[in-house]
Amino acid sequence: MTVSFTLQYKDDATFARAGTLRTPHGDVPTPVFMPVGTCASVKTVSPLELKELGAAIILGNTYHLYLRPGHDIVAEAGSDGLHDFMGWDGPILTDSGGFQVFSLSGLRRVTEEGVEFRSHIDGSSHLFTPEKVMEIEAALGADIAMCFDECSPYPAGHAQVVQADGHTSRWAARCQKAHRHPYQSLFGIVQGGVYEELRKKSAKEMMALDFPGYGIGGLSVGEPKNTMYGILDILHPILPEHKPRYLMGVGSPDCLVEGVARGVDMFDCVLPTRIARNGTVMVPEGKLVVRNAEYARDWRPIQEGCGCYACRNFSRAYIRHLLKASEVLGIRLTTIHNLYYLCHLMADIRLAVLEGRFTAFRREFWRRYKI
Repeated sequence: MTVSFTLQYKDDATFARAGTLRTPHGDVPTPVFMPVGTCASVKTVSPLELKELGAAIILGNTYHLYLRPGHDIVAEAGSDGLHDFMGWDGPILTDSGGFQVFSLSGLRRVTEEGVEFRSHIDGSSHLFTPEKVMEIEAALGADIAMCFDECSPYPAGHAQVVQADGHTSRWAARCQKAHRHPYQSLFGIVQGGVYEELRKKSAKEMMALDFPGYGIGGLSVGEPKNTMYGILDILHPILPEHKPRYLMGVGSPDCLVEGVARGVDMFDCVLPTRIARNGTVMVPEGKLVVRNAEYARDWRPIQEGCGCYACRNFSRAYIRHLLKASEVLGIRLTTIHNLYYLCHLMADIRLAVLEGRFTAFRREFWRRYKI
């Protein structure tokens, strides 16, 4: 079995969709937020806790797992690769490592063959080609693998984006040719920066390769949110309706709501776990910095009515104490809350779409939410 997608409902007033992504490791209701397990672990949270808080699919990072412990070691863990290695029996998506490689400014060199780069860990030299990335992702054995692409920075000139898009398209064809895993589906990635004609061109080139799903890359890299939304508006009528769309690296609640409104099915981001480690938690009104002094004697939960483990059992005052005392439980509780919040936000959005009330849901979200 490989990945398939069934579109169940489309909202009449927006581009919002509800569907089901079927994978070898289970079905994923969409739209969905995917927690990021960079090094085969979602930071501070166990696989059991991920299931309990509502995560349906998680990510692994090809670049980091290649460098440490090595994809060969992951493959030795069992026939199910990363699933066996990290004890997660649900669906997994692995990125290509492209974003990480292209973030190594000054430590990498791009050629038509691929990208030469130096490890951020020990300075050792490596070469990622489309064929090498497919070898790594096959060994990791995720349900969904992403093509190796070149992500343009923001801002980037037109000529720079054209060159990066050329690599992305040609590398996608090489990835497709090299991809051999029988139970793994390969998704293409649409690039094009903030240029409308380049986004359309990239989308059409990816569609010509007929991937089972499409990532939308090169967004949430510093551009204004309205610019990102404009690109999504451009892509919605172009990308095939019957295949999933994955907006890469986006995870703030407002962007999830607005992304769904523009036809996106899948999202991922390190944001909820990263800000949790700084004592910031997500709530319907936006965010709350629970480590602040004003919460030292606040006996309420992080969020009234929230069903997460942290909110069911502990007060803001206690969690603040843990954070100030550098107790690991503090960041575990804030992380659990943030992931629960986003996973359940997506479940609520999905229900609203299925019941034909997404517009009202979106309006109510913005009535409460303050950026």
